[in-house]
Amino acid sequence: MNYSPIIFVALYVLLMIGVGVWGSLRTKTLGDFFLGGRTFGPWVTAFAYGTTYFSAVVFIGFAGKFGWNNGLHSMWIGVGNAIVGAFLAWVVLGRRIRRMTHNLDVMTMPEFFFRRFNLYIMKPFAAMIIFIFLLPYSAGVYKGLAELFVATFPMVEFNIAILIMAIVTGAYLILGGYFAVVITDCIQGIMMLAGAWALVYFISEAANPGGGIISTAVLATERYAEHRVSGAADPGPWYLLPSIIAMTSLGCWALPQMTHKFYALKDDKMIVRGAVMCAVFSLVIGCAAYYTGSLSHLFFSELPEVTNGAPQDTLVPAMIVKHLPPLLLGLILVLLLSASMSTLSGLVLVSASAVTIDLYKGIIDENVSHKLSITMMRFLCALFIALSYFIATHRITFIETLMSLSWGAVSGAFFAPFIYGLFWRKATAGGALAGMISGILTSVILFFVLPKSLAAFGSCLGMIIPFLVVPLVSAFTKPVPEEVVEKAFG
Repeated sequence: MNYSPIIFVALYVLLMIGVGVWGSLRTKTLGDFFLGGRTFGPWVTAFAYGTTYFSAVVFIGFAGKFGWNNGLHSMWIGVGNAIVGAFLAWVVLGRRIRRMTHNLDVMTMPEFFFRRFNLYIMKPFAAMIIFIFLLPYSAGVYKGLAELFVATFPMVEFNIAILIMAIVTGAYLILGGYFAVVITDCIQGIMMLAGAWALVYFISEAANPGGGIISTAVLATERYAEHRVSGAADPGPWYLLPSIIAMTSLGCWALPQMTHKFYALKDDKMIVRGAVMCAVFSLVIGCAAYYTGSLSHLFFSELPEVTNGAPQDTLVPAMIVKHLPPLLLGLILVLLLSASMSTLSGLVLVSASAVTIDLYKGIIDENVSHKLSITMMRFLCALFIALSYFIATHRITFIETLMSLSWGAVSGAFFAPFIYGLFWRKATAGGALAGMISGILTSVILFFVLPKSLAAFGSCLGMIIPFLVVPLVSAFTKPVPEEVVEKAFG
């Protein structure tokens, strides 16, 4: 047995725990734990945003699915993620989010809705949306990562693999809070870049020895044309742009684990540098993932039969485990660990804050001490990780449905009210609340009504319809007090 992958993973785990211990020494207040004291610069924040954006789901699930179904056209998703989901998100939202959250003295998205629209019910309502949909999503990330872990280490049981992931994520997050998350995200980002480059090079070499990346891409395109269903229209980039790119790029503009990164920026001058860095990182990671998925046509002539899940989800793990040398396999496993753990830590942190900051502190005891607040945050982080483990190891139909719904439901509920709250002074509390309700209802209803092939289209409608609802309802409802608006816009 080759121990290279085990050594890579063991060193990675020790490094993450060491950062958690370091972060615990710097954490004194709730603001330190959740925002790191708002002292981070563009480099680390860009890596934190990018690594939270991309999890192992992109490499294992999305890359295999769209790489097989759409060939090299799937790389347009990576380009769209870099331009819209990363660069434009920073340029359009970064400065405004940082300033307005400072003006309103808020740390979470539910707090933002409450302070910006002067309507308290929006705070617990938004917190419950985060708790209900992001917790199952984190369990889905654990499951995807555990599949590759088991494929790499067959002697490890599936549930044990998930338990290992949960313990490592919990160790550095519970100890060091957001400071540990950002520092580990920076380390993980560097590992992801190195792993993505190595993955592209060695998978191309395995698929087409000595041919190079360009020649391999041409060959994959030819093989994709042979594998397409006879007479089917070539989907092309314009098939992907309206739905998949919009859902995975614009949708993240209002996901709390993404916008949270802007709250902690040190100052406005870092926005442009952070935008460029984050866009480059996202372009490399996104294109590497979908390029790898498109090469599945060089390794498979047809989709394999599977007992559970989608057959496309097995393509990339099979390619990696079978065709990469053990030493590189360890690096790629660390790449996927990094991608998933950064996403998981962001999800768990905002989920714990939804209870500690938005529900307990807001409803039960507004004057709760910093020490007790931090203790509660750590306890709830551990609790949510334990719940994620339970969900990931038990096939519960209702929970698995929530996993599939999560991204679209949260984006639909928050996107329009959040954007209008940031940029439109005349948005009212009634309009914002109506936008939340219409967005989540549209996403949930269309999820069950439309066929699975149109799920992304349904999520897009869930984000679009509230943009019509918010101004319409705002025109007939009571405006937000002028002093609140002035405080928010500064």
